[in-house]
Amino acid sequence: MYTEGVADLGELIITLPVTPPEQRKDKMALIRDRAKNRYLPAFEKVLKGHGQDYLVGNRLSKADVHVVELLYYIEELDPSLLAGFPLLQALKTRISNLPTVKKFLQPGSQRKPPMDEKALEEARKIFMF
Repeated sequence: MYTEGVADLGELIITLPVTPPEQRKDKMALIRDRAKNRYLPAFEKVLKGHGQDYLVGNRLSKADVHVVELLYYIEELDPSLLAGFPLLQALKTRISNLPTVKKFLQPGSQRKPPMDEKALEEARKIFMF
């Protein structure tokens, strides 16, 4: 359930840079709507429902990592979307403070920044789209 939700919303987000300009406004509205009204409330409800620190029991799982990665994508698009979800914010903070994750998130690490116009043009040349 968790990874499917992450995949659904994540796909909308990662394809945004290649969305035709005339469709971007509508796609952003769809992303905001689905994040705020479907996916984030569902993840928040799970955390609230069982009162544990992680989505699956009280141990870090792949689902937690995937959700936190999605939260970073959402935050890069519109930080205000996370405002009504304190348990997800706490999950993000908890996982982001794990030593290996914290190191990965530091400037100069292998983490890629959000796609900008230069990177998009480079991808267009490589993949011919």
